[in-house]
Amino acid sequence: MKGIASIFLLIITNIFIFMAWYGPLKFKELKWIENKGMLVAILIAWVISFFICLFQIPANRIGYSGNNGPFSLIQLKLIQEVISLIVFVIFTLLFFKNETFRWNHAVGAVLLILAIYFIFKK
Repeated sequence: MKGIASIFLLIITNIFIFMAWYGPLKFKELKWIENKGMLVAILIAWVISFFICLFQIPANRIGYSGNNGPFSLIQLKLIQEVISLIVFVIFTLLFFKNETFRWNHAVGAVLLILAIYFIFKK
């Protein structure tokens, strides 16, 4: 149960990460913010970053084996990276229509999944 809770929190975390890091690239499409400067984009990203910490810290604490969670630190980090890439690809394809997912991206994703497999192998 702790593993599922940790993974769920990591998924939420990565949605906020995507919004904080890549959301400002879409600000020109929002009327209320289109002509604001870089400082406004940074401040908005900082506000969103609060929610990253709100979910990332509990995800790590719940999931880490040092706190009676099911994952070693290396496993926890690799899970987070794979979730990050999955969320990134989904949101990129949904919100950035000029980006395409190519065969080499799929091969890279498969290799990352294999990395997870080998990290968890005893």
